[in-house]
Amino acid sequence: MKELSVSVDESGDKSVHARYFLLTVVVHDQASGISEKVNAYEQSLSMADLPNIPFHSEPLLNGHEGYANLSLSQRKKLLYSFNVLVQRLPIQYATFVYKHREHNDAEALAQHIERDLMALFSERLKFFQDFDKVKIYYDNGQKLVRQALYGAVSACLSRQAVIRKKTTMTEYRLAQVADYLCTIELAAVKYAAKENGGTYDKFFGGIGSFKKNWLKQARRKSFDKK
Repeated sequence: MKELSVSVDESGDKSVHARYFLLTVVVHDQASGISEKVNAYEQSLSMADLPNIPFHSEPLLNGHEGYANLSLSQRKKLLYSFNVLVQRLPIQYATFVYKHREHNDAEALAQHIERDLMALFSERLKFFQDFDKVKIYYDNGQKLVRQALYGAVSACLSRQAVIRKKTTMTEYRLAQVADYLCTIELAAVKYAAKENGGTYDKFFGGIGSFKKNWLKQARRKSFDKK
């Protein structure tokens, strides 16, 4: 049985005070195993004397939660190490960017997200239908994403799709990859708008360095190969 994993994550929130909301979809053909690559990543952390903790972009960049006791240098190394893992994984992704000012309320944003997800699935329907089962993972963090996701899946992939909760380390790692790619694409938006600020500059450098290195590497995995 051919199975496809689809991991979904968002960056930003539905608050009208936030400028942007991003949604990233990461797909992985389960026939291409990733355990060896994940093991190599975890060994590299051990060799560098870095903690093997779940990757979460926002706290890493800001030194919060599990990263609170780590130095800036350690957090930079963790970000770089995870970037190396992402480059080695057999995945593809798509990210959708929304501006809150273009939507009257959360319902309008949810409808826009649903249309974009339906377009993603429909334009690549042959690819998705090649799999016997499509397993979709989302942590149900935001109602508007859940609403859009369920609507798009029901409309386009209902016969072979199932929405699952993460249970294995592989599934958790792929969710973290979606988190990472969301952050890279949000950084691209903010660099373009000259809203990057000091935190992004510390981790990614100026806009030239960011586009040449981080963004270019990430988009090698894009569905559209931008």
